[in-house]
Amino acid sequence: MMKVLLVLSDGMRPDSIAEHKVVKHLMRNGTYCIEAQTVMPSVTLPCHMSLFHSVDPSRHGITTNTYVPQMRPISGLFEQLAKKGKNCAMFYNWEELRDITRPDNLCRSVYVSGHKYGNEAATKESFETAKKMLKNSDIDFAFLYLGWPDGAGHGHGWMSDEYMRAINECNDMVGELINELGDEFTIIYTADHGGHDRMHGMDIPEDMTIPIFFLGKPFEAGKEIEGLSIKDIAPTIATLFNADIPEEWEGQIVD
Repeated sequence: MMKVLLVLSDGMRPDSIAEHKVVKHLMRNGTYCIEAQTVMPSVTLPCHMSLFHSVDPSRHGITTNTYVPQMRPISGLFEQLAKKGKNCAMFYNWEELRDITRPDNLCRSVYVSGHKYGNEAATKESFETAKKMLKNSDIDFAFLYLGWPDGAGHGHGWMSDEYMRAINECNDMVGELINELGDEFTIIYTADHGGHDRMHGMDIPEDMTIPIFFLGKPFEAGKEIEGLSIKDIAPTIATLFNADIPEEWEGQIVD
């Protein structure tokens, strides 16, 4: 039975992770793209909407971190998987992400406020909750959001010591998930955008370039792919579950 875990580290730049042992493991044992591209504006909510709906912000209409209802609604990944009868879950610590899916598409949703408890503590609690709930569960697809790196980037600067500490610890979390879940889940690890100085949102490589890793069946070990987009993630996951892909989706299937 296919199970998929999508982990997103907010604001993770590819050049911040190159030497980490977990990243080397992902590259050695999975399929990956180090220089995939996100969408403009390279801002958290628009990027997540594009990830889960496989279209540019100009199509789904979310261009800031404030959600507005879609004028021409597009079915997203959670909706397509729910139609297929799959159990979906989300673990997150940035409340605005509640709108990336419509009601009744999740069997479990766990939110820990990064604003109230701090990005570091909330990210760690989200991770621990996901690790505990996913093992030997009835969840088919889960999304785990790790918001700490973005908070560290805004607070101390991208590539600063605090940012790198957040990045390294989030990579360690992914390593724990790989060890804990074993072959039970195919794991996809990515980012929504990068960043520079203490900001992001511009059409520059530091903001637009993201890594994407695919580990587990049916992805090949040690296979590098060029030219991927954040919009390719939703159709790839939908295909793994034999779910329908809406005509509006723009991304390609990674295989």
